[in-house]
Amino acid sequence: MYTVTLLCNPVKPSLDPALLESLRNAWGGGDALWLAPDEAAEFALETLPDNQWQVWDDLQGLGVDLVIQQTKGRRKAMLLADMDSTMIQQECIDELADEAGVGDHVKTITARAMNGELDFEAALIERVGLLADQPESIIAKVLAERITLMPGGKSLLATMKADGAYAALVSGGFTAFTAKVAAELGFDENRANTFIIDAGRLTGDVGRPILGREAKVEALEQITTRLGISDSEVMAVGDGANDLGMLDRAGSGVALHAKPSVAAQCDIRINHGDLSALLYLQGYARDEFKG
Repeated sequence: MYTVTLLCNPVKPSLDPALLESLRNAWGGGDALWLAPDEAAEFALETLPDNQWQVWDDLQGLGVDLVIQQTKGRRKAMLLADMDSTMIQQECIDELADEAGVGDHVKTITARAMNGELDFEAALIERVGLLADQPESIIAKVLAERITLMPGGKSLLATMKADGAYAALVSGGFTAFTAKVAAELGFDENRANTFIIDAGRLTGDVGRPILGREAKVEALEQITTRLGISDSEVMAVGDGANDLGMLDRAGSGVALHAKPSVAAQCDIRINHGDLSALLYLQGYARDEFKG
C-alpha cells in the first residue's frame, strides 16, 4: 500500500480540493484525508501509477509538491539533517565571505560545489582560504545578523522528538554554526567541520578530516547502530550534492529546495513546502504539530 501526499507553500495555502479529487479519481485512490486545510492532504493507493513523474511535473507548475511512498514505516525514529539551506536559510560560508568582502567569488564556488560540479573538499578548502586573517568575531556577527532558521524547523524537531525520535544535525559547514542551530532547534547531536583559529583570527585552514559526503553516510551508520535502528527508520533531508549519500541510504531521503542535479536523483522532492512538509510525509496533521 502506498500513500500519496500533496502539499504546497504554507505561507500561501492554495491546494485546490478539486485538484485533489481529480487526481484521486484518476488513480483510483482511497478517501482523501486533509492534514491541513488548503495546504496538505493525502490518500491511499494500491499500486504505483505509470505517470507519476509526468503528474509531478504538471503539479510543480501549480505550486504543488507530490510525493508517493510506501505507507508502512513512513513515521520515522530518526531525523538526519543537513544545515545550510536546509535547517537554516543561508549558506554560512557565503555569509562569512560576504561580511569579509569576498562574497561573490565564494558564492559562485559554493553553488557549483552544491550542484556537484566541483569536488566538495577542494572547494571548501579554497573558500576557507579566502577568509584568512579575518577576526574570529566575524562568526558571532554573522550568526547574530545574517542567519535565520528555515520555516517549519522548530515544529519538525519538536513533533518528532515528542514521539521519541532522535535528531542529528550533520553539516559540511562548521561547528561554530551547528552548535548554535542544534541548541536552538533541539537536535540531540551535531557534527561539522572546524575553523582553525590562531590568536583570535581565522588562519584560512580547516580541521582534518573534512566532513563531506562520506562522513554524512558514516554518521547515519554510526548513529543507527548506536540506537539499534535500521536505515529504513531514518528520514534524511538536504539540498546539496554532498547530501546524496545519506539521502540514498535513509528510508526517506528528502531533497528540500535542492539543486537540480540533486533533486533529479531523489524520489522525494519538496520544492514548495517548508520543513513542515517532512511531518506531513509522515502522516502528521497540522493540529498534531508541537512547538
